Amino acid sequence: MAEFKTVRGMRDFLPAEAKLLRNVESKARSVAKLYGYKEIVTPIVESYDLLSAKAGEEVKSRMFLFKDLGGRDVALRPEFTASVARLVATTLRNEPRPFRLFSVGTIYRYDEPQRGRYREIWQTNYELMGSSRPEADAEILLLTNSFMQAVGLKKFAFKVGHIGVLKGVFAQEQLVENVQSAVMQLMDKKQYEDAFKLLESAGVSEKCMSTLRELVKLKGSDVKGIIDRIADLVKDYEKSVESAKNLSEILNLVVKSKCNIDLTVDAGFARGLEYYTGAIIEVYVPDLDVALAGGGRYDRLIELFGGDPTPAMGIAHGVDRIMLALQEQKRAQNLPQGLNEEKKVLVIPINQDLSGEALHISQMLVNAGVPTELEIMGRKMTKALEDANRRNMSYAVIIGERELKDGNVIVRDLVQRVQTKVKVEDVAEAVRN
Repeated sequence: MAEFKTVRGMRDFLPAEAKLLRNVESKARSVAKLYGYKEIVTPIVESYDLLSAKAGEEVKSRMFLFKDLGGRDVALRPEFTASVARLVATTLRNEPRPFRLFSVGTIYRYDEPQRGRYREIWQTNYELMGSSRPEADAEILLLTNSFMQAVGLKKFAFKVGHIGVLKGVFAQEQLVENVQSAVMQLMDKKQYEDAFKLLESAGVSEKCMSTLRELVKLKGSDVKGIIDRIADLVKDYEKSVESAKNLSEILNLVVKSKCNIDLTVDAGFARGLEYYTGAIIEVYVPDLDVALAGGGRYDRLIELFGGDPTPAMGIAHGVDRIMLALQEQKRAQNLPQGLNEEKKVLVIPINQDLSGEALHISQMLVNAGVPTELEIMGRKMTKALEDANRRNMSYAVIIGERELKDGNVIVRDLVQRVQTKVKVEDVAEAVRN
């Protein structure tokens, strides 16, 4: 018989991993609520035309693309933003601005599987649509900081840049859009020399090349100093100067929030998706060479999809990678409250004739909100207790004929290894306390 395995790049979540996954999700929902973001659910399958409109060649080449039974080109979503933008351009177009929208679920990219990278990717996604002001960009950054703190991460840091600085240089050099996109893709992968060769072959000026070579070397935590240096380097590129000023306004707001965020400004920072127009963000932790979160400003996407001009800022957080970072930081066993092990009870009838009473008491415990399992394997008492210990159960409720005649059961504390006789109606209270 054939041995079936998961499809390459996909994964199973066993109970402990699933519990951690759901905990991260629940923290994301809590943060969404605190910041006023409303949850929406969009389809995993969308039209290829929608998803490819501004995704960039790299993302388009890695989509799970197929024809449906009607012969239409459709794909599994490679990110959330296009779907949210479609919704805002159509169903929500007459609703008041701004939109604060939250999504959680899976996206799909045909990447080469490796540590921290799968083909089915769990993400949480936040989109703030309707404002072009720097306060909106600062909010997304502060929200992400709150989320990373909420899940229990330590020593995480933000890398921040502004795509407009680079695009301003390219536009003044009259670089065609497809070459700009290809250069950005290479810079996103830190393949700077390949990017420079492509620019030279496109015929850009020596001044452009020297400016870009200086920009990609310019990064650091001295926010004001780095931005001032960016502005000086691009002083002859009007749109780039405006972008540097915008980045300064955003980060000044973040600094004034007094949230003590670990920030690095990176002048050569680029992201692969074509729709970005302004500030861009990624989040990292030490010793993990993948971004835990990424996003940025995209002011023309909704208009591209037929909606009204709607400036927007968004970010996606990689749940898989956050889980990996938590495990790397050895916090998976000691996460904030909410992931602590709940009290769990195994109800054991002494013999099969008491199964009805055992089922009744199990339901009493469940109705009282106590996680409860019934012994259904027909094991003898000793074996049932061994199994309960092996599976880290907190209590065993033992149903015996003699005790039950007096309206009692035995409650055994499996951690302290002590047991007491308890009235049936008091079992839930005894376990909780």
